[in-house]
Amino acid sequence: MTFREDALAGQHIVISGGAGAIGVAVARALADHGARVTVNDIVPDVDALARLDAAGVIKDRMQYVRADLTSAQAVEQLIEMARAKFGAITVVCCHAGMVQAAPIITYDDDVWDQLMDVNLKAAYLLAKAGARSMLNDGTRGQLIFTTSWVGAVPWPDIAPYSASKAAMNMLMRSFARELAPQGIRANAVAPGIVGAGMALRQWETEPDYRARASKAIPLGALQTPESVADAFLFLCSDASKYMTGSILLVDGGCSLYPMD
Repeated sequence: MTFREDALAGQHIVISGGAGAIGVAVARALADHGARVTVNDIVPDVDALARLDAAGVIKDRMQYVRADLTSAQAVEQLIEMARAKFGAITVVCCHAGMVQAAPIITYDDDVWDQLMDVNLKAAYLLAKAGARSMLNDGTRGQLIFTTSWVGAVPWPDIAPYSASKAAMNMLMRSFARELAPQGIRANAVAPGIVGAGMALRQWETEPDYRARASKAIPLGALQTPESVADAFLFLCSDASKYMTGSILLVDGGCSLYPMD
């Protein structure tokens, strides 16, 4: 174990998208190291709790709140329920996101709108509400955004996703710049090609994608959700206390050179 088991003791961390394959790994790592975790997603309660239980998330250190964070009202309710259960919030992880692949010139306009709502608007609303909560409680907290290596390096067929992550990087830096005088930090985790969700399905079923992705990963293997969780663990710990406005690339070297 890299960090002490009590490395996050006393922290209350809110994470959106916490019932997904990467999210449950992050929630488990945070709870395993002493944090109380409010997990949010749009998955029905029964399914989300089953996923979190299967991942081994410590039950008495976790609560699940189902909410669609593209609604400002739902975000406020999430923050209220989080504080009611575990008290003042110390870290907000804007992790929820979606991706759908299609060539840029045929990309569906409605899917573009949905993707921007989920990836960017929801992150903005959650970060804003979380920061206000920290200011009201006098907490010197942190906002953490899940971006991606493709926010800086284009990847075929996911142009809207890449654009949303590039925008999120600047959103994070804007929060960092404006809130630093109040003691609130903002940073981002930028994973590579994670062996979960759509990337894993394509890796397993599309030979062309697998060949392209293999070439794009200098370290040679798909990223594990646990390696993403390790990055969150680092940023949530005191080891990152002098970081703000930073993008922590954890991508196996994908961003080192153009794949083509």
